[in-house]
Amino acid sequence: MNINSGENKPIPQGKYVPTTRFEQIIYTAGMTPRKNGELIQKGKVKTSEPISTYKEAVRQAAENALIAVKDTLQEHEEIKQVLLVNVYIHAEESFEAHARLADFASEYLFEQVGEIAISSRAAVGVASLPGNAPVEIQMVVAVTE
Repeated sequence: MNINSGENKPIPQGKYVPTTRFEQIIYTAGMTPRKNGELIQKGKVKTSEPISTYKEAVRQAAENALIAVKDTLQEHEEIKQVLLVNVYIHAEESFEAHARLADFASEYLFEQVGEIAISSRAAVGVASLPGNAPVEIQMVVAVTE
């Protein structure tokens, strides 16, 4: 049963599903900063730009992952713990502030679900991302029984 009927529901850009569930664990697909199916920002993360330039895009990708999780919950279930957040950053080779950029995702999740959002995390620089997105976020979440 879907409990989230928001209009910003992530739209798969290929032959896959936004989440896969195994028992009480939900895995999200990689979520880019799309709103209503369109990327809100494109291009590489540049060392010459202030890190805040990418804040909205990171938060949108995190929001999409969280929406996908919430849409997978059954009635009377809730998120018990965010277990893992992977943040993939389409960055210039000289970019070194991966963790600071990933902090925007962690902060957003903390604002939305509180202490249970504090999890293991990876912030990884990559050569490219789908649609020339600057960031992609994947989460693993445990839910209540």
